[in-house]
Amino acid sequence: MVIDLRSDTVTKPCSNMLQVMMEAKVGDDVFGEDESIINLQNYTANLFGKEAALFCPSGTMTNQIAIKVHTQPGNELICDVNAHIYNYEGGGISFNSGVQAKLLQGNEGKLNPNLIDENINGDFDWLTKTSLICLENTVNRAGGSLYNLSEIKPIAKLCNEKNLKLHLDGARLFNALVETKESTLEVGKCFDTISVCLSKGLGAPVGSLLIGDKEFIYKAKRIRKVFGGGMRQAGFLAEAGLFALKNNVNRLIEDHKKAKEIGACLQKQNYVNEVLNVYTNIVIFKLNPNIITGELFEQKLAKHNIKIAAFGKNTIRMVTHLDYTNQMHDKVLSVLNNGF
Repeated sequence: MVIDLRSDTVTKPCSNMLQVMMEAKVGDDVFGEDESIINLQNYTANLFGKEAALFCPSGTMTNQIAIKVHTQPGNELICDVNAHIYNYEGGGISFNSGVQAKLLQGNEGKLNPNLIDENINGDFDWLTKTSLICLENTVNRAGGSLYNLSEIKPIAKLCNEKNLKLHLDGARLFNALVETKESTLEVGKCFDTISVCLSKGLGAPVGSLLIGDKEFIYKAKRIRKVFGGGMRQAGFLAEAGLFALKNNVNRLIEDHKKAKEIGACLQKQNYVNEVLNVYTNIVIFKLNPNIITGELFEQKLAKHNIKIAAFGKNTIRMVTHLDYTNQMHDKVLSVLNNGF
């Protein structure tokens, strides 16, 4: 039994998902003729109360398309220093859009309106033009921390007042929503555009959606083509995504329960210096290198067929997911409790 906690992207389609994939009604999506993709896009747009959505191969692509459409070369976007769009998308902000990022030190990866307002550039020709604010929910590098609507709405109000666009990297948005019990429709009202991922906790093999108004999605479709994201008979993948949205959202709370139990277990261990607060399905902790280094910790867990991800020197990330069973969980807790 191999236990893979490196990411929630490692899940594989279940038999029911595979069945609906094989029954997909497909066509050429570049010509807008794939019925399954059309259904997925419409379903997701309606879920958030938006006019349209665009199916793309990855969350990196949906985020980068949003940045490209919302900005002009020489503009500036604002995001947290931990943001995925800055740290893990290959320098795409500058490479794809010619835009620079102003990085702010938020609280557990989360920005607030006062911090944003203080960092919006004035209207002077020697300053870069601030045009876009990007939030992430949940925040990967901050241990799956999450925004609630009471934190988002003041930021949306500020953006509206300052004529700034507001984009959400919602790769793990549904993890946040099952915790806060807030609605997708209310979230949709706050953002100009939203990216949601199907291939993390929801268990689909591939895909993300970019959601916005019709004019934005019209522009986004052209950029998707430029970025190499135009797909043909991809309805097989779209059906997997639709199945995931309809069947795998509410169960995310089970992943959170397991993650919180791992976090509580690690808090008791003398080989651990710090465990970040566990809010959803991500556990990030720092080892005591005087007892065990990150490299050695990874090697020792590998002997128990447990895969984990280094997240910096002597820092480890574990991510619970759909394919992480109760039996696997019991074994992980046992191994962690036995010490090193």
